[in-house]
Amino acid sequence: MNSQVNKPIRLTEVCLRDGSHVVAHQFTEQQVRDVVRGLDDAGMHYIEVSHGDGLGGSTFQYGKSLVNEMKLIEAAVGACTKSKVAVLLIPGIGTVHELKQANDLGARLVRVATHVTEADVSAQHMSKARELGMETVGFLMMAHSAPVEKLVEQAKKMESYGAEAVYITDSAGALLPHEVRERVRALRQSLQIEVGFHAHNNLSMAVANTVVAIEEGATRIDGSVRCLGAGAGNTQTEVLLAVLDRMGIDVSIDLYKMMDVAENIVGPLLPGSQEIRKGSLVLGYAGVYSSFLLHAERAGKKFGLDPRDILIELGKQKVVGGQEDMIIDVAAELAKKREIEV
Repeated sequence: MNSQVNKPIRLTEVCLRDGSHVVAHQFTEQQVRDVVRGLDDAGMHYIEVSHGDGLGGSTFQYGKSLVNEMKLIEAAVGACTKSKVAVLLIPGIGTVHELKQANDLGARLVRVATHVTEADVSAQHMSKARELGMETVGFLMMAHSAPVEKLVEQAKKMESYGAEAVYITDSAGALLPHEVRERVRALRQSLQIEVGFHAHNNLSMAVANTVVAIEEGATRIDGSVRCLGAGAGNTQTEVLLAVLDRMGIDVSIDLYKMMDVAENIVGPLLPGSQEIRKGSLVLGYAGVYSSFLLHAERAGKKFGLDPRDILIELGKQKVVGGQEDMIIDVAAELAKKREIEV
């Protein structure tokens, strides 16, 4: 086992970042303040705030934000008394310039995210984050789509670039518990830094997978209040807290207060119930990036297609995060093929 064995479990609440996908990136400053105050009062460790696709994500391709994310970050920092504000950065979408802006506004943790086979593109951003004095974490997305050996190789790269932890990121909600166990165990045995886990609930496995990750020694854990995240959402934070309490694991976050935040503050922001419906189920089944769901539904309407067919085809083509423009291409190709068949 590595030297991180006695590290406490630290939770990052992602409803104001991953949840941005659910509301089409339309969060207001007041909504952010209200949610952050509730989370801060409950004792949440980190609160992630940025466009759903990370810093710089407000574009036509990924979806335009209602409010500039820097204003949202500023609002979040101003509402915190104990919690730290985190941001996500995907190299190629976000730049060192946005990272510096976020740091200047008071963001204290950055998660630098790459596809599971492309850790090398994170080196510059991690180096800059460490130079700025930010807590710096690696985020290996679509972790189900690469062999365990490749995951270990890429995590070691991030460790060499200065990452203080590396997350196994189940972006599609496709991993099963035994696959999570295998991956966390491999990283714990191979790294000298902390291991994290970020789940999606598309196969109804998020809480179970997170518990398995913790059992294997993951100490950086993500959750989203009321499952407010892409697809069917992430590990539901208040549920996870109740489970951890039953397991005798104290993370110093007030369960009742988190329940109240979920019910009274975040609940009214939901455009619909975060249940597992056919679209999100297919995401997990096909192994497709969770934020693709809304894009696939829109493309389905445009081309008169079942969004499930689009998602299955995207899975077959192994399309990854950052290739949202491929969704229209795939839909157009499927529509053309259907016309020929008719």
